Amino acid sequence: MSLALCIGLAGVASCGGTTPSAPSQQVATLVLPATFWRGGDVSSLTRIEQGGAAFRDGGGAGDALAILARSGANAFRLRLFVDPNNQDVVVNDLPYTIALAKRVKAVGGKLLLDLHYSDTWADPGAQATPAAWQSLGIDALEQQVEDYTASVVSQLKAAGALPDIVQIGNEIDDGLLWPLGKIAATGADSAASRARFGRLLSAGVRGVRRPLAAGDAVRLMLHYSQGGNASGAQWFFDLVAQQGVAYDLIGVSYYPWWHGSVADLQGTLSALAQRYGKDVMVVETEYPWRAGFAPSGGSVAAMTWPATPAGQTQFLRDVLAAVIATPGGHGAGVLWWYPEAVRVPSLAVWGDGAVALFDDAGTVLPAAALFTGH
Repeated sequence: MSLALCIGLAGVASCGGTTPSAPSQQVATLVLPATFWRGGDVSSLTRIEQGGAAFRDGGGAGDALAILARSGANAFRLRLFVDPNNQDVVVNDLPYTIALAKRVKAVGGKLLLDLHYSDTWADPGAQATPAAWQSLGIDALEQQVEDYTASVVSQLKAAGALPDIVQIGNEIDDGLLWPLGKIAATGADSAASRARFGRLLSAGVRGVRRPLAAGDAVRLMLHYSQGGNASGAQWFFDLVAQQGVAYDLIGVSYYPWWHGSVADLQGTLSALAQRYGKDVMVVETEYPWRAGFAPSGGSVAAMTWPATPAGQTQFLRDVLAAVIATPGGHGAGVLWWYPEAVRVPSLAVWGDGAVALFDDAGTVLPAAALFTGH
């Protein structure tokens, strides 16, 4: 079963008529398989609602998850910190995450659990070991990762919110749980550091599987940040293979100001699918719907779509097309980063609201309609 989408720049279902202005200059037909994941990382939703946000899709205020689901979203990603400080949106402890995961399941959504293995944000430049684990040696840390992961999955399962995918670490290009799990690319410690990294990843894998029973369908994902860097991605996943880590899916991030063109993304996805034979998914992407977004350390030259609702829609259409074109049908999905990031008085939200899938009044934007084509 497939869902045919005939999408113009404005995000309106059409297989003819007006020609989009930029950048592709044509209407394209996208075919989303029924199993294709589309939705977003909504990890901050509860906190933003607490800050006073209201979400709409034409009528009165409603549930953002339900609004996105009506737009065609079928999957949501939630991050998990070990012991967050509850400042701003660093609130994603296990009780918070279980409550939000139950909401995801209540709207019929699939769930991707993103284990950061840190008390705060983990990314290529920061993979801080949780404070309570910092005195552990590699043997004890390996066991802690397995036990913690098993406990998390067990509690989500007991709550009726078993994840469909569990992501072992977030943007782990240079390892996780630093310093013990940091990858040394060269030098005397490189072999030992890679082995430690492999041990910690495999501990997470064992932890996911330990509480599962026959019939519990949970897949494992590894996440590399640079969706436009085919050679870097190959280096990383070759290293993972050398360490014998078992996983099912590859996740990448794609932000054009950091990762290049959509052609770069498509090249990376193609190379990964062909080399490893695994499904690949863009688990983070976004683009502004209005002016005011200034990416840190990025190249605005790569931002070739207009910063308008129509430009945001065309960007998502192009990303969807790139993922769908992955050889062997291995393009598995696209998730928007922080679609709920609307302005609220009490929080400094990501991008000042300019990269959400809702406008400043909380009304869902046209790009969300690409998940169904209407």
